[in-house]
Formats: sequence, C-alpha cells, structure tokens
Amino acid sequence: MSMSLLAAGIAAGLAAIGGGIAVALIVAATIQGVTRQPELRGTLQTLMFIGVPLAEAVPIIAIVISFLLLFQ
Repeated sequence: MSMSLLAAGIAAGLAAIGGGIAVALIVAATIQGVTRQPELRGTLQTLMFIGVPLAEAVPIIAIVISFLLLFQ
C-alpha cells in the first residue's frame, strides 16, 4: 500500500511539473512570435489557446491514473 501511495505522489508531482513547463514553453513561443510579427497576433493567440489545453491533457490523464493507483 505504501509503494502505491509513493507512486501516486510521484506521478502527480511529475505531471504537474511537466504541465507547467509545457504551458510556459507554449506561451513563451507565442510571445516571441508576436514580438517578431505583430500582425499575426490573432492567429498565434488562437493557436496558443488550442495548444495549452492539449498540453494540459497529459498531466490530467496522469493524475487520473495516479488516483486509480491510489484507490486500487
């Protein structure tokens, strides 16, 4: 039981770190793109709003799996 608690905690923590890094990279790339070509702001912002939820889907799935490990 204690090993599954440890595995669930590590999985949730790594998922949170990975999601944070992914979102930061997406937003940083969008800001760089807007500063280079301001006329593409709307397009880049739309792509960012699509990319951020996709990057957050993987950590959410990892947390669901860690909860499954936790309550197994």
